Amino acid sequence: MKCPWGDEAAVGGSGGAGPRRARPRPGDTTRPARSPAVRHRSNGQGRREVPCLVRGGGGPSRQRHRSPCFAVVPGSTISSTGGSTAPALRCGRVAGVQGDRATSTRASLAGTDGDGTARCWAVIAGGGTMGHLGPGVATAQELVARGCPPEAIHFVGSERGVEATRVPRAGFAVTLLPGRGIQRRPTLENVGAAWGLARAEAKALALLRRLRPAVVLATGGYASVPCALAAGALRIPLVVAEQNAVPGAANRLASRLAAAAATSFPGTSLRGAVVTGNPVRPEVLAVDAAADRAPARAALGVGEDRFLVVVFGGSLGARRLNMAAAEARELWRDRQDLALRHLVGDRDWPEFEASQAAPAGGRLQYVAVPFEEDMPRALVAADLVVCRAGASSVAELCAVGVPAVLVPLPGAPGDHQTANARVLAEAGAALLVPDAELDGARLAAVVESLLSRPGQLAAMRAASASLGRRDAASRVADLVERSASRPRPCAGGADRPTSGGPAPGSSAGARPTWT
Repeated sequence: MKCPWGDEAAVGGSGGAGPRRARPRPGDTTRPARSPAVRHRSNGQGRREVPCLVRGGGGPSRQRHRSPCFAVVPGSTISSTGGSTAPALRCGRVAGVQGDRATSTRASLAGTDGDGTARCWAVIAGGGTMGHLGPGVATAQELVARGCPPEAIHFVGSERGVEATRVPRAGFAVTLLPGRGIQRRPTLENVGAAWGLARAEAKALALLRRLRPAVVLATGGYASVPCALAAGALRIPLVVAEQNAVPGAANRLASRLAAAAATSFPGTSLRGAVVTGNPVRPEVLAVDAAADRAPARAALGVGEDRFLVVVFGGSLGARRLNMAAAEARELWRDRQDLALRHLVGDRDWPEFEASQAAPAGGRLQYVAVPFEEDMPRALVAADLVVCRAGASSVAELCAVGVPAVLVPLPGAPGDHQTANARVLAEAGAALLVPDAELDGARLAAVVESLLSRPGQLAAMRAASASLGRRDAASRVADLVERSASRPRPCAGGADRPTSGGPAPGSSAGARPTWT
């Protein structure tokens, strides 16, 4: 059998004659429309026409062709259950034919393979840090809550990133790309990085060709660049999710190819920007600042007569914040109206565990831990948070409505943390303290100033809550669905929720319990 490019091929005849080529009508330059549906059309001789997606390299013709051609199969019948009496067609895939098995029209339109497995609908690319990975996972969980099968969502990350363990733990498949990001200054390491990027691009292109998703969501970070370029080359709709007020280099590049860009702050300079907010974990959305404050403080052993300050610098910790907290602890050792919960981080914990994590004595309630197992509980219990101004931290603070002292990380790309902090400071939700100015004395002065002005603290709490976009994951999911080339598959007939609120079955509605 031979499938002519762009024309209709008649395979045999009613009498079993050999292959012959159906010639197009004079002046007819139209091609069959691309469609996953099987066309059943009789020509009066009992033959049926089914779409034949021809792949180059493995069949009789070695040219590549993007449009389906139609093969007329003698006596062919395609059943609604996916069975077929048609002979095997060796020129390529016919309506999902692999070997002698054909995928039915119903399965194709439902977004599933012939064996009932959901085909890939969305690829979420990015990561390296939780700041880039977290919004992607939150959006994926929102799509699943709307009825999308988890196996229809595929993550792409970096071998060096946190996604290698975090994504499988969240219940999704992930492909890890080799290589690392290119440094902004000329170094010899960039030669190897460029080679790694080329390898990653080849792998991303092969992956998207195989999965054929309806949409790609790029959340920033190294792994998002190869997937964004591959999506552009394959003409797969691309959506960019930017977490910071100043977009990173990866998202600036990807936005040139994107159908839309979901941004966290107004005025973010990306093409096609739509302000959605930054998606946060469902566990954060589950807390209620009014109802959960008292049980959260009781679980931490903090009485209502104490002003709780929570200091953290991320999973690794921040040296400047750790030293300021240690110095403030000595200044506050006789304060019985304060409680200091110090999340040191993994990097500095051995030092603090050995020399500074012992009880300070006096009346101050001081607790130092390497990390917080239940961060939403710590946020809802806190009267004031001291932390960096990363996108995820800022979004979670506003989602809960917590006043903060923000200390931007110096040297962050584009100084995006200062831009993030400035948005909250100008709204009255936080105080901005430069990293170089933070020490124990400055931290103590800021806290004591707020203690003496409870009205300002209440106004900061209200301003923080007003900036929170608790429906950010829903908004990003809406943007992804609108940009996709085909409808989202639904598992078990789940209905699509209206935008602007948690999806039915979302974990955002599950209230936490603390003892």
